[in-house]
Amino acid sequence: MNRALRVRTGAWERDHATDSELVELTDRPFESVADVRTRLDRLEERLRERNDRRAVFLTVYARMTREMQRGIEDGAFSDAAWMRAYVVSFAEYYRRAFSAFERGRFDAVPDPWRIAFGTAVTGDNLVVQDAFLGINAHINYDLALALCDVRIDPDRRGKYADHVGVDDVLLRLVDAQQDALTELYAPGIADVDAALGRFDETVSYHALTEGRIQAWRIAVVLTDFEWLPVERYARWTLRATAVGGASLVRSPGLDPTVLRALRRVERVRGEAEMLDVLERRLDAAVSA
Repeated sequence: MNRALRVRTGAWERDHATDSELVELTDRPFESVADVRTRLDRLEERLRERNDRRAVFLTVYARMTREMQRGIEDGAFSDAAWMRAYVVSFAEYYRRAFSAFERGRFDAVPDPWRIAFGTAVTGDNLVVQDAFLGINAHINYDLALALCDVRIDPDRRGKYADHVGVDDVLLRLVDAQQDALTELYAPGIADVDAALGRFDETVSYHALTEGRIQAWRIAVVLTDFEWLPVERYARWTLRATAVGGASLVRSPGLDPTVLRALRRVERVRGEAEMLDVLERRLDAAVSA
């Protein structure tokens, strides 16, 4: 956590041309899971048209949302109404952060998202870093707050079971993402798994499920102890965890030779092809 406290997030307040279509897509709250899915898909499409690296995380998140919608409709969760609220509330944290960043209202952007978006719009990091920075911010910061919004009581046990049930979807997508990374970077790196070892440690399936467990624990604390000092400490913990995770993703300690090789692969393949491979792998995973 000490590392997180030393991070100066103002460094990621990147000026960029505001896109009116992006603003329109994110200027009003989501109304339903279907609305979340539709607008995330449109947002991803628009970002890809602009060659905006914020599309990388959305390529993963939009498919996660589609799978959640399908699971709810297929009866995979015991409390469908609560899960619909869960998906919408979770997406709202992303929407508000994106909207504020796009409008240049950086004070309204949580620090983990300021780092993720600011890194993406510069386009000077690896595609894999853009994906992991978004995942880190959304799970390690947003999720606990979303759980508090939709409330974990009554029937806390049943709601926890549904919360854990999301892990099955997450596992398929994480595996597909790792397969995509292997396919993308293999032409330049003989042992991709070894080269990306620190990334795997930071945003592996195990790390993500641990983040989801922590989110539930913090939601429990905030629910059981409605006291301002507790809330402040919980938010501090979320920020420290997520900003610390972002710092690790941005500075994973890769060998400089390996890093140059990875960047060379990205330049040769191009951003569009990189996203196409990621999209294909994720779509194959969710349709299996």
